[in-house]
Amino acid sequence: MRIFGLLLAAIVLIALPFFTTGYVIYLANILLTFTVLCLGLHIVIGEAGQFSLAHAAFYGIGIYVTGIAGTKYGLPFPVTMLIGGVAAAAVGFVIGVIALRMRDIYLALATFAFGEAMQWLFQNWDAVTGGPNGLRIAPAHLFGHEFVTDKDAYPVVVLFALLMIGLTILISRARLGRALRAVRESEVAAQAMGIPVQRAKLLAFGLSAFFAGIAGGMFTLFSTFIHPESLGFSTTMLALTMVVVGGLGSIGGAVGGAIVFGLISELLRQAPSFQEIAYGLILIIFMMYAPKGLFAFLADKFGRARHG
Repeated sequence: MRIFGLLLAAIVLIALPFFTTGYVIYLANILLTFTVLCLGLHIVIGEAGQFSLAHAAFYGIGIYVTGIAGTKYGLPFPVTMLIGGVAAAAVGFVIGVIALRMRDIYLALATFAFGEAMQWLFQNWDAVTGGPNGLRIAPAHLFGHEFVTDKDAYPVVVLFALLMIGLTILISRARLGRALRAVRESEVAAQAMGIPVQRAKLLAFGLSAFFAGIAGGMFTLFSTFIHPESLGFSTTMLALTMVVVGGLGSIGGAVGGAIVFGLISELLRQAPSFQEIAYGLILIIFMMYAPKGLFAFLADKFGRARHG
């Protein structure tokens, strides 16, 4: 079933530009960008068990740094995306050093405060971010070719999404991934086994911020404008809901949740006043009735039905 799912996904991704309109390609770009954003949240929450509410801030850092590096300095997009990811990771490490002295609700509140402070900075640093007027971003370019349309950006967005999925799998299967899961289950037991707990949590925080920064860079490939209103707590809430709906601690759940709930959020775009209420209700329902996520819930139901 997994091989069939991967083959089906590959066929859909390859065939999409040939049979769909511009809006569908734009939606695919957004969903793939949110997939990478959710993978970053998966590392810090699903793997390491650290509750961070600053993901939208790192995403915004990636967007602004990538956009400014390309617009003002004319750098090609692979370089600008790497700069954006490293800048977000650097800030993530700094915040991690401070925030990871705290635990549980205090960590969540500290990261939430940082996210709100960064949105205020995005809205008021007019000389760099454009302030409340937003920032116009020059089209990304490589070897003289500009990525002007969503269809131009689509193959590159797919490539980076696949690379980040592969990197997440490597991290999960490596010693670092096992260390993060040990910290998630019990910090005392992990420390007794010789795992440097604080270093592991700091690496999770930095990697999570790096993924968010790369997602921000992917956004600049198909969008030439960014407004700070889209980088607030609602964006973090959206990514968190995607990860919970897909299944905490599961890479496939993070990817599937980003796609499934991304489509749901697009439908809710017609009722912006009720979006956050709907996200909250969905979170409550899944935490009560499907705590392992949508796909684990469906697999369990399918397995029971198959075995009578």
